[in-house]
Amino acid sequence: MAAIELDVEAAVDDLARMIKVDTSFPPGLGYNAFADLMAELLAPLGFEFERVVVPRDLWYVAGGLASGERTNLVATRETGKPVCGLYYHVDTVPVAPGWTRDPLRLTVEGDDLFGLGAADMKGTIAATLLALRAAKVCGVPLAYDPMLLLCTDEEGGLYPGIRYLAEQGMLKDHIINFNGSAAPRVWAGCFGIFNLQVTITGHAVHAGEGNRTGAGINAIEGALPVLHALVKLKPEVASRTSRLTPPPHASGPLRPQLTISAINGGTAGGQVPAEIKILVSRRYAPEENYDEARAEIETLVRGCITDTGLGLSVDLVGHLVPTDDPDGPHWPRWQKALSLGFGYKPEDFQKWGAASCSDFGYVQRAGFGPEVLLGGLGRPESCIHSPEEHTTRQDIIALAKSILAYLAADFAADCIPENSN
Repeated sequence: MAAIELDVEAAVDDLARMIKVDTSFPPGLGYNAFADLMAELLAPLGFEFERVVVPRDLWYVAGGLASGERTNLVATRETGKPVCGLYYHVDTVPVAPGWTRDPLRLTVEGDDLFGLGAADMKGTIAATLLALRAAKVCGVPLAYDPMLLLCTDEEGGLYPGIRYLAEQGMLKDHIINFNGSAAPRVWAGCFGIFNLQVTITGHAVHAGEGNRTGAGINAIEGALPVLHALVKLKPEVASRTSRLTPPPHASGPLRPQLTISAINGGTAGGQVPAEIKILVSRRYAPEENYDEARAEIETLVRGCITDTGLGLSVDLVGHLVPTDDPDGPHWPRWQKALSLGFGYKPEDFQKWGAASCSDFGYVQRAGFGPEVLLGGLGRPESCIHSPEEHTTRQDIIALAKSILAYLAADFAADCIPENSN
């Protein structure tokens, strides 16, 4: 544990290098470069690597959001012990307006570490490297062989990398998912999300001809009834509730959400716009039916452009299914490890779900039976998915200590399920 604190600046340097690699999704063009960096950082720790590329026909949508090779890196160091998978999504959201610091350069201000992906979730990779180096330097025997799963397209992709790994039967034993918060939480599952790209097409002409009968059809103006209808649907969707236990800081039950997430259209002031693309994001509760939720939106949109002369296509460009309660026998020891790292007490832990989403619903659907543990660096003040995203040295140290404790053979050995077998 002392070695972790002494070596924290190495973790800060690692995080700086990771943030420099732009892995924002969409479009997801930086995955190969990030895999190169991770192989460089992990090789001195004795890992072997396999690059697993998700086939293009599984994720590609013509005119969609994603482009580039979807390269996942699986790092293994097998010695015959039980395997503990350590999961990270390497993609970030795109840079949002409002950053006052360079989002692709780590900015260190005291103990605060600012940068895109600092908390979600490149900082968790830095914490893992810090833990594994301490184990090597101090000769700590491990109870588990770590298997690092550095995966693509969690941030709204159509075919996340962990889904493909699960469907190929590449996952083993149990997994710690680091896409969570720095909180004493027992994961109860989460919502699903799907993203529909609504493309409305008109006819482009010279803008000066726009008042002539039979001239162009303005796609942007024609989309206004669609936008109004979606905004009207939004509170209706939010009036529904889920039985999933909400976080302790929530003001009420978890609710589905509908969001108009992006709009792109038009070319120049001198041309009647011929196309507009509207990205509609729908978070849906485990109790909801995906097909019905999608049909509700599509039926609404199609009804708005009937007999208008406008063209329409609706494409699914992203989908994460809900995740069920992933409970299992490893949770008690993981709680002990988190308590050691972060200073939690047993009575601090509560079991709750979230309207945020995970790609582990696909892992469950693929038949991966053992449980999935949850940890991470997210805090309400971390500005995840927002300008000025950050984590702290203290939280990286705390998570690294939790990881080292959990992997170590001499920590709470009586709570290791494999020992009782």
